[in-house]
Amino acid sequence: MAAHSSHTWTFFRAGGFNQVKLDTGADLANLDQLDPKLWVALACPSSGLEFDERTLALIDTDHDGRIRAPEIVAAAKWAAGLLKSPDDLVRGSESLALAAIDDRNPEGARILASARQTLANLGKADATAITLEDTSDTAKIFAATRFNGDGIIPVDAAEEPEVQSVIADIIACFGSDPDRSGAPGIDQARADAFFGEARAFAGAWETAEGDPALLPLGTATAAAFQAFAAVRAKVDDYFTRCRLAEFDPRALGALNRPESEYLELAAADLSAAAVELAGFPLARIEPGRALPLDAGLNPAWTAAMAALRGTCVNPLLGGRDTLAEADWRSLEAAFAGYQGWCAAPAALRVAPLGLERIRQALAGGAETAIAALIARDLALAPEADTIEAVEKLIRCHRDLHRLCINFVNFKAFYDRGEPSIFQAGTLYLDQRSCELTLPVENPGRHAAMAGLAGAYLAYCDCVRPGTGEKRTIVAVFSQGDDDNLMVGRNGIFFDRKGRDYDATIVKIVANPISLRQAFWAPYKKIVRLIEQQIAKRAAGMDAGAEAHLKAAQAAAAPGPAKKEEKKIDIGTVAALGVAVGAISTALAYFLGLFKGIASWQFPLLAGSFLLMISLPSVVLAFMQLRKRNLGPILDANGWAVNAKAKINVPFGTSLTGIAKLPQGATVEPGDRFAEKAPVWPKVLVALFLMWWLHAFLNEEGWFHRWTGGAYGKAPVAGNK
Repeated sequence: MAAHSSHTWTFFRAGGFNQVKLDTGADLANLDQLDPKLWVALACPSSGLEFDERTLALIDTDHDGRIRAPEIVAAAKWAAGLLKSPDDLVRGSESLALAAIDDRNPEGARILASARQTLANLGKADATAITLEDTSDTAKIFAATRFNGDGIIPVDAAEEPEVQSVIADIIACFGSDPDRSGAPGIDQARADAFFGEARAFAGAWETAEGDPALLPLGTATAAAFQAFAAVRAKVDDYFTRCRLAEFDPRALGALNRPESEYLELAAADLSAAAVELAGFPLARIEPGRALPLDAGLNPAWTAAMAALRGTCVNPLLGGRDTLAEADWRSLEAAFAGYQGWCAAPAALRVAPLGLERIRQALAGGAETAIAALIARDLALAPEADTIEAVEKLIRCHRDLHRLCINFVNFKAFYDRGEPSIFQAGTLYLDQRSCELTLPVENPGRHAAMAGLAGAYLAYCDCVRPGTGEKRTIVAVFSQGDDDNLMVGRNGIFFDRKGRDYDATIVKIVANPISLRQAFWAPYKKIVRLIEQQIAKRAAGMDAGAEAHLKAAQAAAAPGPAKKEEKKIDIGTVAALGVAVGAISTALAYFLGLFKGIASWQFPLLAGSFLLMISLPSVVLAFMQLRKRNLGPILDANGWAVNAKAKINVPFGTSLTGIAKLPQGATVEPGDRFAEKAPVWPKVLVALFLMWWLHAFLNEEGWFHRWTGGAYGKAPVAGNK
């Protein structure tokens, strides 16, 4: 930003400091010439504000989640340079007239052409203005086009069926990216990964096909190995059991499963596949017995053993009805090489397609065709990317001025018109409406900074009953008192969209709210202290009474004789007498200080004492209210506030509304449940006023003058 400004600025004063006016397009266009020290804010978050987050995302060019002053300057400079009249930025219209775009600027000409093409794609070729609705649905804009400049091609971008099939295979194996039209597609990186793995898979099979040790059955090896692996554990179990029976014949019964287990199965209905027998041995266990391949097999494994016999045993060992353990080990040796080799190609993502399909994809020229399609799509990138520039210009046309009067200055906040972008809504609680509310993520961390604002803060957890949606806010109370504000109080919160939440106070940062509250605060504290002492005293007396009762009950029961209580010592009585005498002397001295003061002056003296007690609290509150500052509250929300944005008493009063009867409303007299007011307080007040007036007139000699000396005190010398 330039240190010297050739633009003439106008300032207004609000919140106790000077703020720049931004009433013209020239003001926005020349923000780079405004001294940053005169900006109210220098940074703010790009989310959590009552502002269009898409607009903020487009202004946040470094995508760090924060809007900074240079980004505001850049956006204002860019938008003003693309419009024939920068004043259009101040109007904040929802639609942008095509005639307002400055096509003398090369970028403006591209944006204008892109806007017209977008409208044409949407069937609005005759439109004279473009809106955000026209640019927001890119799927609709590009629905009728095969290429849109994003470098992603869907299946229907290709015309040849074989190429379309390969694109579908790539999506199946490697996933997809959404094309601007909304359809799933692939980019060059996914295509390269697919063809790279396809060549690796095909190469591995070419190597294996030339090595009988890897593919003992050629192309049938995979199916044969699958049948072999399906029964491998069960066959190993069978031969191990047979060797164990040969080692010790006593184990034979247990190895074949006890008869009781068969009786349990016999009592139930068995399925045709005999799945209930799957855990039983593969065949009857005998020492050194070969495994039958047909008769005598566990019914649950008949199908799997038939597959083993047909795909492995017969091709590799020749036809036979039984399988010796040595034959089984030879089958294991035959598949050992394939088992180690197949792990590598099987791990590739293209493996589910199978060798034949992969070879077709590599041989058909699809790789070259797909690369050409992607290159053709990318060639349109400049034209398609301009659509985002069109959207950004429309959004700046609508939103930029509003952002600036909530960032460069706080005009929106101090004008008390539309709420500022950092105000979350309105909290209604304790017959008050708090309009200065902000969203909060962590009340404890937030209060550490926001507490420096000198404002009375109430943190509330808000829950929307219908949906269970939750949020936390902080509300500033700037009018009334805090007598009924406490943790646990409930209210209702309306967000800026008018949605209501149940609100409960969870944390309070106490600071003065008003001078009236500060005046009465010392006496309220004294009253609360007295109430606490009375309650404590009553609780103590209740406990004492209960203890006496228990002692009396214990005394009624037979027990050892009680010791005689010690009598009061004479020295103690003397000490008490001295203390009473000292107190009496001090009281007499204190009363002597008021000698010569007229009786009617005592109420005024008492009033002076009241003022003296309240004065420190009022002065302290006055100083704190003058320093009440919005800055720390916003700083706690991630802002970088650059000024002392004060909330003085008059302005604070406008932020918190107090319940008032509508103008012209009437209140019916009488309350059926009102407590009957005693008469004696009124009588006492009337008697006091009569006494005070009588004392004043008597002390000043007025009665003596009026009655010619018949009544009252004579006036002192010097009084007329």
